[in-house]
Amino acid sequence: MTSDQDFGTAIDPSYGTETEKQTLSVWALTALVVGSMVGAGIFTLPSAFGRATGVVGGLIAWAIAGVGMLMLAFVFQNLAQRKPELDSGVFIYAKAGFGNYIGFLAALAFWASTCVGNVSYFVLIKSTLGTFFPVFGDGNTVQAVAVSSVIIWLFHFMILRGVQQATGLNTIVTIAKIVPILVFLFILLFAFNPEVFMANLLGGEGYSEPLWQQVRNTMLVTVFVFIGIEGASIYSRYAEKRSDVGVATVLGFVGVLCLLILVTMLPFGLLPRAELAELRNPSMAGALEVVVGRWGNIFVSIGLIISVLGAYLAWTLFAAEVPFMAAKNNLMPNFLNHENAQKVPSRSLWMTNIVVQSFLIVTLFAQNAFTLALELTSAMSLIPYLLVAAFALKLALTRETYETEPSGRNRELVISIVAVLYSILMLVAGGLEKLLLAALILVPGTVLFFLSRREQGLRVFGFWELVLFTVTAIAAITALVGLISGQISI
Repeated sequence: MTSDQDFGTAIDPSYGTETEKQTLSVWALTALVVGSMVGAGIFTLPSAFGRATGVVGGLIAWAIAGVGMLMLAFVFQNLAQRKPELDSGVFIYAKAGFGNYIGFLAALAFWASTCVGNVSYFVLIKSTLGTFFPVFGDGNTVQAVAVSSVIIWLFHFMILRGVQQATGLNTIVTIAKIVPILVFLFILLFAFNPEVFMANLLGGEGYSEPLWQQVRNTMLVTVFVFIGIEGASIYSRYAEKRSDVGVATVLGFVGVLCLLILVTMLPFGLLPRAELAELRNPSMAGALEVVVGRWGNIFVSIGLIISVLGAYLAWTLFAAEVPFMAAKNNLMPNFLNHENAQKVPSRSLWMTNIVVQSFLIVTLFAQNAFTLALELTSAMSLIPYLLVAAFALKLALTRETYETEPSGRNRELVISIVAVLYSILMLVAGGLEKLLLAALILVPGTVLFFLSRREQGLRVFGFWELVLFTVTAIAAITALVGLISGQISI
């Protein structure tokens, strides 16, 4: 199952079949890559870019994101081939390269990002319904949280009974999200106004931020829609030829990048930037309504709700898998290494949904709940991404696994360097505030690592691990003080 925090659908080509192994052509692999990357986050891009930047800043942001995320995709692909025995999740690379506590932090950050991302599902659904039922507001009213909570626990008990994602659901979800996007792009091509587009070129009327600031404003948004890029390498075992995996990764990635660019750029030819920024989420629905009327909003909204609810089932299953696999690898307490009679990691699922419920309650106090969830999800996901890229860089520098095949080392060294630099750039561009909030989650979560080490009768921290924990704890205290004093707002 892929880890697509941009709310794409996790697809297992072999699910529901009786064949021992299914082989897929390069085009089938490409379709799987596209299907796993395109999710509900794309429906929010017009207003997200309207708030952040003009046309030129947006194009520069996509160029940076395109290069950086493609390098990360290649990192995952290379590691899958060089370290095939490390197949327990993203965090296992961090553990192998940098020790137990950093491996734990990677697992915790990745799991927390899935939990916050799941909250984004509900905020987006209720914001969509808020267009038709004002009681739901922007997805963060008491009524919205109450209804979302009911859905969380309905899904929870369904999953506990062994309800898994079916192939038919995948098909419905894929159609539900792709058709509205294609209709949106087709209609906006005909409604495109070059004069409005040129007025938005450098930032738009009433905006005076420098270009570099506009680009920076978009950084976490671009990370958010590409989270899950590591899923491309998961399909390698289904390829007819090993070389097809690289081709499918590039084709699928370029296809999705073109789709994202069109979804963000065409609305700049429809409305002034200030009006784009004010569109409520899902902003794609609002933009289409400007052109064709109310039916456009309803059409996109129905597609989004079906897509999000379908993908939420798959993502909840995956989220519960992370603590379960971490416990199997002795990074979290053994009580999480438990499956019920239906082979569902039940204790991990309980912990996951309790945390999701807690984050959902926090949205009641957030000024812009979806934006907060988006940026925090991106920042948390970048931590394990950075560690994975650093592990690939370490392998290339030490020449480990390159003894018998040194020819690819220089290429993979460059790829890993770019991936590391990109991950650091995104964390810095996202702002210190998001890293401090991330620390506020990681420090209390370290109690799981403490319990795990005590169970094994091992020393909790080595010297450098203690230094890292101390720095993270100081960051968490700083975040707490900032929230209390109002210097950090959510």
